[in-house]
Amino acid sequence: MFILIYYCFFVVEEYCYHFNNCRRNMSSKIYPIGIQNFEKIRKDGYFYIDKTALIYQMVKTGSYYFLSRPRRFGKSLLISTLEAYFLGKKELFEGLAIEKLEKNWTIYPIFHIDLNTEKYDTRESLDSILNFTLEKWEQLYGTAPSETTFALRFRGLIERAYKQTGQRVVILIDEYDKPMLQAIGNEELQKEFRNTMKAFYSVLKTMDGCIQFAFLTGVTKFGKVSVFSDLNNLDDISMRNQYVDICGVSEKELHDNLEIELHELADAKELTYGELCNRLREYYDGYHFTYNSIGIYNPFSLLNTFKYKEFGSYWFETGTPTYLVELLKKHHYDLKRMAHEETSAAVLNSIDSASDNPIPVIYQSGYLTIKGYEERFGIYSLGFPNREVEEGFIKFLLPFYANTNAVESEFEIQKFVREVEAGDYDSFFRRLRSFFADTPYELIRDLELHYQNVLFIVFKLVGFYVKAEYHTSEGRIDLVLQTDKFVYVIEFKLDGTAEDALRQINEKHYALPFEAGGNRRIFKIGVNFDAKMRNIEKWIVE
Repeated sequence: MFILIYYCFFVVEEYCYHFNNCRRNMSSKIYPIGIQNFEKIRKDGYFYIDKTALIYQMVKTGSYYFLSRPRRFGKSLLISTLEAYFLGKKELFEGLAIEKLEKNWTIYPIFHIDLNTEKYDTRESLDSILNFTLEKWEQLYGTAPSETTFALRFRGLIERAYKQTGQRVVILIDEYDKPMLQAIGNEELQKEFRNTMKAFYSVLKTMDGCIQFAFLTGVTKFGKVSVFSDLNNLDDISMRNQYVDICGVSEKELHDNLEIELHELADAKELTYGELCNRLREYYDGYHFTYNSIGIYNPFSLLNTFKYKEFGSYWFETGTPTYLVELLKKHHYDLKRMAHEETSAAVLNSIDSASDNPIPVIYQSGYLTIKGYEERFGIYSLGFPNREVEEGFIKFLLPFYANTNAVESEFEIQKFVREVEAGDYDSFFRRLRSFFADTPYELIRDLELHYQNVLFIVFKLVGFYVKAEYHTSEGRIDLVLQTDKFVYVIEFKLDGTAEDALRQINEKHYALPFEAGGNRRIFKIGVNFDAKMRNIEKWIVE
């Protein structure tokens, strides 16, 4: 009996030891989701990936910088970190790389402008935020009667702050482009915003002798006839390889800082460690801000996944601006190009408000990224960075192109997939036909492009759940859908006949690669789209 009791005690003690040991190794990180203030992160013990070595390199090798990154990528936190640094708050940087690099910790006067806090739908909205900001600083440094414009008031403030403190000023502007972006589609309002901001930002050049450091962030870079046309002293580091990971999370940073959490997440999702890492890359990695650079993870989605131990469209669900879709529709953009768009550095790095090319805005907003580079011709190839962006954006597009709303479209795609998996092609095409019903009048001029765009969206979304292959050429879409039980080989015609489409499948032997081996049933389907009906006229199956 004594031996049995001793053995039980030993087992319990051993279990408690291992349990407590596991508890010690479990993650205790508090993720700073939605928190953009560096001081709050450091004082309240939130998780922080050390970017301060890059910050030190930047402030010691230049004075004027611009950085473009998608929303929720850490731009505001970077601004806040710079503010803490230039305020000499050494205590906040204990244990970080910059603690050993910086020796002086000089306190500078700081002008921090955050343009992310207003809805810019009238000229007065921009005037209000600028006036509010300037008045706050004028309480500290004074004003002069002759300073009657925003630019003159800003210039006077910089000069007085320098004279009164004995230190050059630091200027930090977050989301500089928010007014311009919200005015896309309203040329008159955008012109007013552009003229106001152009004069305001020009102070950064004229007051160089009084400025220690200036840093501007935004989603986009408006160029040519826009706000930066006179501000040629800005060092744009948006596409500089040495600063590619100043925002976001690199693969190395992920494993250096979140290794325990990776194993915990793998256990929670019942995946191997390798499977989990591959899933994270598929969903959230893949941003390339210059050619031949490391991939960058979306930090917002990544941290949400670790916090909630669920994969989700966290970044995408924070909101996609409808002006992106309006740009695509306005310029009659062929959506299939998004998967393999090609462009130059000059286009990627700037937005001309007079241009009819929506790609720079789409790229700079984070919905496309660099996939390759042809050095000989200076041509970049673009594509979706990861599954979260690709699937989320395509889903977002569907209600704007098809006869369905945002709530219903998710369920419609589910039904499409189930019909394909069940071999119910008639229901599939009846549902597809309903998507073309009530085509808006403004799309009649580009009916062929419209039906191709709808088909692209539908088959792209279906392709996330079943194997889908298709290509387009000369207004024709060839499609193959594959499941465990069925193969669908589909040919579409515009103002032809379904019979002609089916005949083409047979004459060109489209189904041949799928006939050898396997027990899957092959459906060869010819479909005709009638321009007068503005819909699918007929489909036949063999």
